[in-house]
Amino acid sequence: MIDGGEDKTRGGGSPTPVRPERLRGPVEFVGRAAELAQLRRLVATPPCLILLEGEPGIGKSRLVAELLADLPGRHLIGECDDVPEPFPLGVLLDAIRGGADRLGPLNPVAGALAPLLPELADVLPDAPPPLADPAAERHRLLRAVAAVLAALSPATLLLEDLHWADPATCELLAYLSTHPVEGLAVVLTARTATPGSSTPIHDALARTPPWSVTRVALSPLDADDVRRLAARTLRLDDPPQQLTATLLDRTAGIPFVVEEVLRTLAERGGDPLADDSVPFVLRDVLLWRLRPLDEATREVLGAAAVLGMTPDQRILASVLSLDRVTIGAALTAAHRAGLLHDAGDGLRFRHDLARQVVYDLVPRENREWLHLRVARVLEQELPRPVAQLAHHYRRAGSGADFVRNAEAAADLATERGDDATAAGFLLQTMDIAELPRPVRVRLAAKLGRSAIDGLSQAEAIPVLERLLADRRLPPGARGELGLVLGRMLRQQGEALRGYTEIERAVPYLRAPRRKAPALAVLAAPDTVVGRHVDDHLARCAEAETAAAASGDPAAHLAVRIARASLLLELGDPAAWAIISELRASAELADRPREHARACLNWAQGALHAGHPEQAEALLAAGRALVDETGYERLTSLVEATELSLDRAAGRLDGLAERLSQLIASSERMPVTLLDARVELATVLARTAGTASDRHDQVESAERALREVVADARRVGAIWPLVQALSALARLTLTGRPDEAVRHAAEALALVRGKGILAWAAEAVLVLAEAAAAAGDPGRAAGAVAELEAGIAGRDAPLAQAALRRCRELVPA
Repeated sequence: MIDGGEDKTRGGGSPTPVRPERLRGPVEFVGRAAELAQLRRLVATPPCLILLEGEPGIGKSRLVAELLADLPGRHLIGECDDVPEPFPLGVLLDAIRGGADRLGPLNPVAGALAPLLPELADVLPDAPPPLADPAAERHRLLRAVAAVLAALSPATLLLEDLHWADPATCELLAYLSTHPVEGLAVVLTARTATPGSSTPIHDALARTPPWSVTRVALSPLDADDVRRLAARTLRLDDPPQQLTATLLDRTAGIPFVVEEVLRTLAERGGDPLADDSVPFVLRDVLLWRLRPLDEATREVLGAAAVLGMTPDQRILASVLSLDRVTIGAALTAAHRAGLLHDAGDGLRFRHDLARQVVYDLVPRENREWLHLRVARVLEQELPRPVAQLAHHYRRAGSGADFVRNAEAAADLATERGDDATAAGFLLQTMDIAELPRPVRVRLAAKLGRSAIDGLSQAEAIPVLERLLADRRLPPGARGELGLVLGRMLRQQGEALRGYTEIERAVPYLRAPRRKAPALAVLAAPDTVVGRHVDDHLARCAEAETAAAASGDPAAHLAVRIARASLLLELGDPAAWAIISELRASAELADRPREHARACLNWAQGALHAGHPEQAEALLAAGRALVDETGYERLTSLVEATELSLDRAAGRLDGLAERLSQLIASSERMPVTLLDARVELATVLARTAGTASDRHDQVESAERALREVVADARRVGAIWPLVQALSALARLTLTGRPDEAVRHAAEALALVRGKGILAWAAEAVLVLAEAAAAAGDPGRAAGAVAELEAGIAGRDAPLAQAALRRCRELVPA
């Protein structure tokens, strides 16, 4: 049953009760003229992608309804539901179904949708044979949706409530933002992401260039808008100022709440503003609407709120042990009372705020019982809706049943290549206090693997750290969990912590196929301070031994990629032969994601050594593979590498702005953040003008470089640290030569500890220039000789060029 609560009235200060004669039809559209005009301008010139954002109840749906009301052409409409595991691309498939009657000739790739849209079998091409790689299969599915949308265009695609969208839908929309379909205007609505949290749609669009998405934010109504709404709804020529002020204060200007309060005020009169916050205002309104309903109808409505926005009458009947006629009559009564509305496909709550208030009015014990009853009914469904079952068992307080179904839902999501959803379910299982240790360890290992590609590291890292702190953890589990924790820490930009965790994990990894790729990670020299290149070479040799023992082609490939990267940084010409061999191999061609990652790593190594042409070619190949596979996780790495290459080539026009944009959108791949920041600071230092504002520009560049130095020291990231110190030395050389020498000497010391002297070329050049300017070139003789010996016989054009300049200043 629903708890009826108590009527509450405020003491003095309440406005005089307003008793209008009747409600004047639907509440009118007010306060959005500027936003509506902007939307009309944008959709009139497709292609475009618009994200309409705002808090719950702010009027997003009402605004797009007003937009579509007089918008010519075809409208493709889909709406996300608040379900624990949305069907991949479900909202897009719903939109396509609505316009399928006008489909013309289609690209053959559209056949990938045939298994998902059997009702369109007569218009879709035959389904292509399945692919072995789930990621490639998902990317082909995205291309199929894009192909069908192209066939349906010109059109307006409206997708509502994208904060509930599945990751695959968000991935496609991010793709459409940078690969727009001609003639297609895409309008999305979503709740604004709250601080400290995000949603797949916000994460996906954050990784796209700022110009690719137009964001329209809706704010609450102001006093004038609330006054106009009150005047029209209550048939008042001049609503009392106190009423307007109180409405604005108690509803925060949220249109949905304002409308509900005004509707109730029009129907019953009096002052419905009995409490100080929006939920209590809405609670008061709904209590009044519930008042005429009998106990049986309230019970059905409470169970409907437990089920969701659109309650299924068949399930309600089973849950409450009532017949369908009784259920239908109760929902109809709730509709008449204004608690539900007819959406065309059945009765539903008009807004999630309304459903939540009704849900909260159900006593806690009743809610738990209803969730348990719903779960027992859903257990009979085939296939079992494991995601829904996990949700209801969790709300029912049945921990073991929740964990069982959450793990099944995560496994299902992993099979579909949806790591983000899998990680979300597994994270929830970690909150169950009574979870046995072996089960917790098993689930944590799955969580780690899902979170790496699902980009949920920030939430998963503390979970894994707590488990690894348990001394009773079995050795095998310690190795597996330590490896995934280390990988996640590295992706979060914690270079030394991540490296150290993997070092700790390696002795506990029993299977050679797991040990080999872990050792391959430790072979990368450009990540951490405090490890000499000889250590990296030894790790690489161990990795090769483990890969040979494993007989696993994937492990062998990972080690070969790492070997090429290591030799490239060392300036060993043998690296290029390995790279050519791997790029021509079927092993790498069959793993396009690994191929993309390898090309980008090699492009960075080529850039470090001073091979811009090879870096350009490898970057182009990596970018093409990322586009082909839809591997969004590498998008920021592609852009960061491209911008580094532009800086190295001297293509500086507009580069600072592009780097700033990348930095602003790099929160989902922090591993690229320091590199982008040091590139920006370096560009600022190099482009400081000669005009009157030069001093300010130099100060800004110096401040940025010092911040990078501090952060790189903190996380132990050697490459951005050496680059920032060298750039800082160059920047301070003219005015503060002693300080420049200190920075350059620190960079040289770090590189000496790494053992790859080519990295210190710029720092040594600063030392040589400082010594020559002071009239004492011999002071830099040792550093120049050290650089010369360190790069002798190495394939390091950049360092060789710097050495030649050093020898002009400091002869041997």
